[in-house]
Amino acid sequence: MMVDAGGTAVHIGILTAIMLGGSSFTQLFFAPIISNFSFKKRFLLMGITSRIFALLFLGIILYFSTQLRGKSEITLIFLLITIFSLGGAFSNIGYTDILGKSLDVNSRKSFFSIRQVVSGLILFGSAILARYVLGSAEYPVNYSYMFFIGFLALSIASLGFWNLKEEVPSKMVVRGPRHFFQIIRGELKQNKRLLLFLGFINTMGISITLLPFIILYAKTDFGLQSSGTGNYLLLKVMGGVITGLILFVLSGKYKYRFLLYVNGILALTIPMIVILWPGILSFHFVFFLGGIIFATYSISLNGVLLEVSGRSNRALYTGIAGAGNILPALFPLLGGWIIKQFGFLPYFVLFIVVILSSFYFIHQLKCRK
Repeated sequence: MMVDAGGTAVHIGILTAIMLGGSSFTQLFFAPIISNFSFKKRFLLMGITSRIFALLFLGIILYFSTQLRGKSEITLIFLLITIFSLGGAFSNIGYTDILGKSLDVNSRKSFFSIRQVVSGLILFGSAILARYVLGSAEYPVNYSYMFFIGFLALSIASLGFWNLKEEVPSKMVVRGPRHFFQIIRGELKQNKRLLLFLGFINTMGISITLLPFIILYAKTDFGLQSSGTGNYLLLKVMGGVITGLILFVLSGKYKYRFLLYVNGILALTIPMIVILWPGILSFHFVFFLGGIIFATYSISLNGVLLEVSGRSNRALYTGIAGAGNILPALFPLLGGWIIKQFGFLPYFVLFIVVILSSFYFIHQLKCRK
């Protein structure tokens, strides 16, 4: 969408940083506020509602974007995507806390796997719809339809959270910013695995920031059209669904450590394919792998976070985990600049180096579950 709106590699980098790293970093500031409350449902609903309205206004702005002048369209896209992303970061703290209180320890792997399958199947249908919608009209009308559909879908999905009954209290008193950072310092000293976990997120976290740049590469060097973007989205979703199904079947037979290693190896594979076998056909395989990476990273990240945290400090740990998104937030910005100045190859090489460094943290984490 940003490319079709006239955005450059730098714009793609900023947008990716906001969506996949920067928003999560803000959890570090939200967590001390939310941790002071025994029940987190209200904050979950506030975040979801902000995302619903951001999608609605994105659809409206894109539909009437031909009447906007200059760079107003890109500016408004940035503003609303920021609200959407911050809403997700804000609601995720309450969501993680409620989830941790609701799930039995032995059921977590199967839950995260089946959740990936269910959401993946719904996304599969959504991807088919997205493919049709993106090809049904020209930019910007096709994307405005997409956001209107997203607005309706998320509105319906939120009904389940409104009916949620949060019965188990969880509270950790944080008296202010100074006290908050004292708590963080104490947790890092007492829980060495937390520091390793942050190192893992900061390095492996860039694995899910790669695909927007692959789309840019395909559009600029191989003439990818909007309808082709829908096909790639479909392949990514297929990879996630298949992975979720396999991990659900094997939920009692693997450890998170295994998933972390698989995630790292596959993340290294994608840029190697793009470098050694560039072309439209290879992009199909790349996006399928991208879906697998997203699924394994999401499942393992949630599982390891619950493993290294406890009930009373889970909201706090979710906020601290936001600090693990410093590099994923900055890397797309750096990547956009590198691509603009030197091309895609140096960016892919740097990506490989950072992913390789994540294996140290994976080895040291020694996940028990």
